[in-house]
Amino acid sequence: MRYRLNIFNKILILVMLLLVPILVLYSFSNRTANEVVREEIQSSNLNRLSFFLYQMDSSIGNLSMFPVILSLDPHIREFVQHQGDSPAEALKAESRIAEKLGLQSVSSSWSNDLTLFLPEGRQIISTNIYLQGSAQPELWEAPIHASWDYEIDASRGEAAGSFVREIGEPAKVRGYAQAGAVYQVRFPVQNISDLLDVSKKDKESDPFLYHPGHEPILNSTSEVSTVSVIADALRRGELGDSGQRRLAVAGQQVLVSYVKSRQLGWYLVDYVPEQRILSPIEKSRNLFYAAIGLLLGMSVLASSLLYRNVQIPIKNMIRGVQRMKRGDLSARIDYRSKNEFAFLIQRFNEMAERIQQLVEVVYAEKISSREATLKQLQSQINPHFLYNSLFFMINSAKIEDHEAVVAMGENLAAYYRYTTRVENQSVPLREELELVENYLTIQNMRMQRLEYEIAVPESMLDEPIPRLILQPIVENAIIHGIECRLGGGRISIRGEQDERWNRLVVEDDGVGMSEEELGELRAKLREPMSEEIGCGVWNVHHRLIYQFGETSGLIFERAPDGGLRVTLSWVRGSGALGPDPEEGGGAPHGPAFDRG
Repeated sequence: MRYRLNIFNKILILVMLLLVPILVLYSFSNRTANEVVREEIQSSNLNRLSFFLYQMDSSIGNLSMFPVILSLDPHIREFVQHQGDSPAEALKAESRIAEKLGLQSVSSSWSNDLTLFLPEGRQIISTNIYLQGSAQPELWEAPIHASWDYEIDASRGEAAGSFVREIGEPAKVRGYAQAGAVYQVRFPVQNISDLLDVSKKDKESDPFLYHPGHEPILNSTSEVSTVSVIADALRRGELGDSGQRRLAVAGQQVLVSYVKSRQLGWYLVDYVPEQRILSPIEKSRNLFYAAIGLLLGMSVLASSLLYRNVQIPIKNMIRGVQRMKRGDLSARIDYRSKNEFAFLIQRFNEMAERIQQLVEVVYAEKISSREATLKQLQSQINPHFLYNSLFFMINSAKIEDHEAVVAMGENLAAYYRYTTRVENQSVPLREELELVENYLTIQNMRMQRLEYEIAVPESMLDEPIPRLILQPIVENAIIHGIECRLGGGRISIRGEQDERWNRLVVEDDGVGMSEEELGELRAKLREPMSEEIGCGVWNVHHRLIYQFGETSGLIFERAPDGGLRVTLSWVRGSGALGPDPEEGGGAPHGPAFDRG
């Protein structure tokens, strides 16, 4: 029997049907939340970076105005235009100008240097005391830095990066050599580093200033290796005025935002590890998945408990009922439980035991009745067979064929002596074959046209079989197979034996049966005995099944010579259990079955 899905599988399927929509909806909402958070991070970082750059550009823009303010100062213009004054006046004017440069420099919150270059007299006035006096000769041939340029400044004794911007007078000159005066403002990159530190404070960011042709300007706590990786990645692509990129740095995804400075032409770059920001969402997601896994595990545990405490007892009870339905009254449920099923199983076993006891009592009574009936039938003599045999002896005596009379009398006496013995219902195969040989000898003497052959291995002769199990089959072959033919016929009996089975094959060359008739005969053997099938064949078949098991019995086939082949098969070593208890009886000489 094929069982449907058990409770364990059903519960698992139900849990999965409930969890799958929840998982799908949660995954969708989690992905949407991640996308929203990423968009907010991108927008927030870009806005923050733009605002910070606006502040920085404002400070740098203020510094950009310092050279213009200096060039418009009347004292400075007067000093530039009257460079040929007396030394005392020139020294006094130079001191006043240096004071103005200093006041202008300290007016900014950024550290800066203001310098006035006079190429004609190769004179320098600066707030940087290291630049006072004369510069290197190549300076006076240098171009004017009309916009902010980055360069390494060693004027303070230590090489450091700085940004410088200059204006010349007149305004359109391109180099120092053509200018009457050059106004310069310079600030160190430390100003930008300090501003980056302020921007980084209390924020999950690490900003720096980037230009493809120079080393990045870092804050005081930047991770140099990370900045190098990001700078290399930015250097390989085209950059607009602003934008964002996702890069893999040190095994994690970072969001890189950049905005271009209008004053410096450098990019203010900031990067944020997305994993660090999204970690609360991922933690919540992992907790949810862990809860789902725990729920699934608890469902599996509950299903297992239901399967063990409900499904298994029910399945065992169903199997026990099915075994009893098939006639196995020894079926018992061997299952120990500590729940309500223990009571049901115990009551079932008690009921099965009681039924078995009742059936055995009734069965024994039926067996005794059938044995009495069988003994009564065995004691009866087939009158036609006896009359024909006696008439043969009378006719043989009239013609003074004494040998035929003696032979018929001996075989007839041996035959009826065997058939009328009712005290022992199980005999060796040897005795059954002797009875069949006596019967065939009688029939051959009477018909004078019957041939027979018996070939049974010596190892089979001592096998125990029920009495009168073979003679009805041989009688059936003669009466319904060979007597219907002109010219007589042949019967062969041969034995076969293997490790498990004993077989006796009775084959005749009589009129035989069609496949349709054989099919009907096989079907009738499975039904209660009726008038359509003789009690001899039916009784032989069911006696074999009863004594040797369900796999034993008769097999009917068409013989190669056109007759019928009947195989008696039974399991070796099976004990004799007595006659079959089904309805009907076995008559040794009654009509076996009607072959039409």
